[in-house]
Amino acid sequence: MSPDVDVAVVGAGIAGLTAATELRRAGLDVRVYEAAERIGGRMATARVDGCAIDTGAEQISPRGYPATWDLLRRLNFRPSDVPPIGRPIAMWRDGEAHLGFGSARGLLTGAGLSPRARLDLLRLPTRIDPERPESSSLGDATVTALASRHHPDVHDYLLQPAASFCLWDPRRSSAAVLLGMQQAVGSASTWRTYREGMDQPCRRMAAELDVVIGRPVSEVVSGGDSARLRVGEGVITARQVLLCVPAPVAAALHANPPAAEAEFLTACTFTSAIKVAIPLEAPVALPGRPYLLITPRAEEDLLAAILFDHLKHPDRVPAGKGMVTAVVNAESTPELLAAPDHEVVSRVIEAARRYLPVSGAAHVHRHAHALPECTPAALAALPGFRGRAIGPVDYAGDWVNLRPHSEGAVRTAALAASRALSRFGAAVPV
Repeated sequence: MSPDVDVAVVGAGIAGLTAATELRRAGLDVRVYEAAERIGGRMATARVDGCAIDTGAEQISPRGYPATWDLLRRLNFRPSDVPPIGRPIAMWRDGEAHLGFGSARGLLTGAGLSPRARLDLLRLPTRIDPERPESSSLGDATVTALASRHHPDVHDYLLQPAASFCLWDPRRSSAAVLLGMQQAVGSASTWRTYREGMDQPCRRMAAELDVVIGRPVSEVVSGGDSARLRVGEGVITARQVLLCVPAPVAAALHANPPAAEAEFLTACTFTSAIKVAIPLEAPVALPGRPYLLITPRAEEDLLAAILFDHLKHPDRVPAGKGMVTAVVNAESTPELLAAPDHEVVSRVIEAARRYLPVSGAAHVHRHAHALPECTPAALAALPGFRGRAIGPVDYAGDWVNLRPHSEGAVRTAALAASRALSRFGAAVPV
């Protein structure tokens, strides 16, 4: 019996849609299945009362994202579609915001770091290959372990906040991955955003594809030259299945993965995320007008950061209005993940009032699987996973190469498309 489709892609985030776009360009019959009622995955954007609320990812860097920028060119994005944010990031310490976090300016201003800690920055590793973080001299050191070798401020006002911005617990996550990623993307002062929302690349790709939303896949079974998917009450067959979902979801779906794949899927754990968007009757700002305020654990128990959406780009809110988004830190997220919205809003607004005059209604957005933790265990299992055979079930996503941002997703999507076409005896134009 012939398969129903050439390729079935599970997940309509940027990884799944990029892979589907490449395979459709090669002339294959491709269908994308998305469990949610909208596309975008962790790059989704909610539109409520004239506001564009990024429920997951917030920005993109001009450095360290070559595959992403190549994709944007092919999708006919203009420079004005991805404008620079043009505002600094601030670190909260001792009751005030210190500008320059994540940029060269911070070396002069301190960005919350004491002079002694700034000197200690010279001892941090500066040459880590983001493509092969497991080869770093840091080995299996966690962020906390690396920080213990330095002045306490390096942990409290640099490494822990940087890890928390990735929604990581620094006691669990790899220092090599964190530093390699930061070195690749460069200064935060150059970061950009998508003018109409972070879902714009996904929306453009989905418009040209066969995407079925609101149809969760419950099981994928590899069977020699093809694979079967259970979709609702029915079964779909495909010559190739690409699981473009977070690793824990892929592990739950794939019924019979080979051993090397199963080991990495199990080791590749994810953190959760809660973001609360708070509309404002008028725009507010801190001194120096940072678009992002980092709130480290040394200063704050509940929040990891507060984003000023109206400063990120003015088109994100109606004229004369404002909006801020509070991000719950990794340590507090598990206890609030299943809490009712009103409880989450109450606690977040109470915490945010320490920094800003906020009140009223808010919108809660949750991601059960927000970002790969990039633990030492996952790093150790990655080489075996990289060497997996090409079969009828494959994977794409930022976790596949432990690069927790859209560049990791786009690169692994291109690789998955190439591997799929090699099975079909064709070459992929990527």
